[in-house]
Amino acid sequence: MTRTRHYRDLIAWQKAMDLARLTYESTEGFPNSETFGLRMQLRRSSVAVASHIADAHGRLTDQEMRKGLGAARAALNELQTQAELASGLGFMDSIAAERLLDLSIEVAKIINGLLGVLE
Repeated sequence: MTRTRHYRDLIAWQKAMDLARLTYESTEGFPNSETFGLRMQLRRSSVAVASHIADAHGRLTDQEMRKGLGAARAALNELQTQAELASGLGFMDSIAAERLLDLSIEVAKIINGLLGVLE
């Protein structure tokens, strides 16, 4: 696979950054009791997705890149689980949770496409 010059050129990274921004916006109204709980977990997971994609791009081999993209995919699974929990607990409205889940699924599909090219 021919790599892009910079990780910022990856659509997966760009969409993951959109996901992180959306997560921060969606968790702004969480109760103060969740400042260091679910709110922080959601934000950490969303940042981890973009960070793992950027890290994977910098790896020297396709095998190492696959591992980094796998970590990004795992962070997406965490984010989806946390968003569903936040919605179920009433911390996040269902529309915001659905937007997060939809965008995370889009990012997952792009990552899966990259993984398919690396095999």
